[in-house]
Amino acid sequence: MDLTANDSKTFIDVKDISFNYGPVKVLQDVTFPIQQGDFLAIIGPNGSGKTTLIKIILGLLKPSSGKIRILGKRAEEFNDWHKIGYVPQQVTHIDPFFPASVREVVAMEFLAKKKFPRLTKREEELCIEKALKQVGMEYFKNWRIGSLSGGQQQRVFIARAIVNDPHILFLDEPTTGVDSETQEHFYDMLDTLNKKKGITIVLITHDTGIVNKHVNQVACLNQQLVYHGTHAEFCRSGTFKDMLAGHHLISHRH
Repeated sequence: MDLTANDSKTFIDVKDISFNYGPVKVLQDVTFPIQQGDFLAIIGPNGSGKTTLIKIILGLLKPSSGKIRILGKRAEEFNDWHKIGYVPQQVTHIDPFFPASVREVVAMEFLAKKKFPRLTKREEELCIEKALKQVGMEYFKNWRIGSLSGGQQQRVFIARAIVNDPHILFLDEPTTGVDSETQEHFYDMLDTLNKKKGITIVLITHDTGIVNKHVNQVACLNQQLVYHGTHAEFCRSGTFKDMLAGHHLISHRH
């Protein structure tokens, strides 16, 4: 991955984002940066706008107001989508008889996000092997995707998301329905992608244990941005204490 050594580089700038579903306000004036090297957790109660915000950043939804800049470009002008990986919520419910191999699932990313100059078939195969190795699934390359466990399937979808060597990886509740031991291995893998491979990671989660152990930045949403800052500061904040107590989040810290 061709990244500069400037840890403070802003990859994505979220500025004054608001979004309504008809008369229902989902997001209001949300502003924060995503910096190079972040392992950012986006947290908040159900219905707080977390998934909506990610979809706006990825161009899947249009905000009611506000702007997104991606790698220095306005979202409307950004075309290098191969630089962004995305694993949406609940992608691991695969029919066990679905006739696609692990390799074929990962290769689909080359069709979804074309990269220029185009890779040769041999280069694509090398990228697939590399991505599967990074998530510990190289042995399963020729297995049918539906024959794998939920945790294994999720690793395959991570491999698909990183096969184009992205700068940023978005994941929406990636361990839903996965047992605790598999979750721990999964987040260790994300740590490696972040710290050793240099991939900036943005993760939606409800799991405060994951926030405590793995991430270095936290953005807490409840329609508005309740908190954005380092993990250490978050753990000392009233916002974190309110979350543990199950209180409604209304204060704003940034």
